[in-house]
Amino acid sequence: MGSPGWRALDATPHGHSNAPMATDPRFIAHLADQLHGLGAFSHRKMFGEYALYLDAKVVALVCDNQLFAKPTDAGRALLGPDAAMGPPYPGAKPHFQVSDLIDEREALARLLRVTAEALPEPKPKKSKAPQQAA
Repeated sequence: MGSPGWRALDATPHGHSNAPMATDPRFIAHLADQLHGLGAFSHRKMFGEYALYLDAKVVALVCDNQLFAKPTDAGRALLGPDAAMGPPYPGAKPHFQVSDLIDEREALARLLRVTAEALPEPKPKKSKAPQQAA
């Protein structure tokens, strides 16, 4: 018996509230399992939600148990011109809404791989010079 898939973990708010919910850690665990073996893949919790990294580049965000891939021309070519777009959080630029790919391991891996290849290398972090006492 395999994984029940991400839909079993869908965190639709219960009751009558439409308030956003933080992503369920089980959702991230399932997503990480789907992407196991992709290479230098990792995730980091940020403000109650998650950033997904591939080759040290942020390739997607997970907000409210929804997956949003960074928009690139390569991603658009793969997903097609009518790919669903939306902001992962209020005020964010639109990203590809790709939650429907979560249980399609190969398609998701292919999308994240072409996204990582299309994104620029991350800028090196500046080290803070030690401050001298006056």
